[in-house]
Amino acid sequence: MIPIRDTIKSENFPIVNWMLIILNTLVFFYELGLSHEHAEMFIGKYGLIPSETSLFNDSRYRFLSNMFLHGGWGHFIGNMWILYIFGDNVEDKIGSIRYLGFYLLSGFFAGFAHYILHINSGIPAIGASGAISGVMAAYMFLFPRSLILSFVPIFFLPMLMPIPALIYIGFWFVGQLFSGTFSLMLSNSATGIAFWAHIGGFIAGWSLYKHFIKNSKKLKKEYMWYKY
Repeated sequence: MIPIRDTIKSENFPIVNWMLIILNTLVFFYELGLSHEHAEMFIGKYGLIPSETSLFNDSRYRFLSNMFLHGGWGHFIGNMWILYIFGDNVEDKIGSIRYLGFYLLSGFFAGFAHYILHINSGIPAIGASGAISGVMAAYMFLFPRSLILSFVPIFFLPMLMPIPALIYIGFWFVGQLFSGTFSLMLSNSATGIAFWAHIGGFIAGWSLYKHFIKNSKKLKKEYMWYKY
């Protein structure tokens, strides 16, 4: 399922979400301008390499720096598009400064989940998708009835379908759980996807979003229907 857009318009301009997209874009184009050798050195320095990283020394910056790196056009465009679709509404509900903290914390816990489960790995983990998974979790619980207009392959034909956010994002998360569990039975490099960073970021977003809401009483009143 490829998301095209959602059905909720932001009340305010999502300045932080756009700043994150621009920062990721600048870093990505910087990577593109490097030679192959220097790009590998850059990713080796700022990517999250579990075997070379610790929370207790000067390598801990990697838990944050890795989320601004990407491994190619598909990786970069996919992440930024998802952030563009879901991030503006979450920022609208949380507030810009809180949203920045929420995003970075989700990304940190995403990296930490990957770190714990692959602690001996020497392969760099990079990408914004862990932090974006936290944003998706917040969106799913804040706007469960929002429709995500998506391309869905049916009998090999792409159909444009509106899918409730609860179903779209919930289905995505279940897929990550299955893929992540399967990946633990494979070598670190077999899939090339840090599924547990996605899972860790999602769980972090799920756990944290209520603590970042500007008006928790209003949230409870608006979405009480979801608690049955």
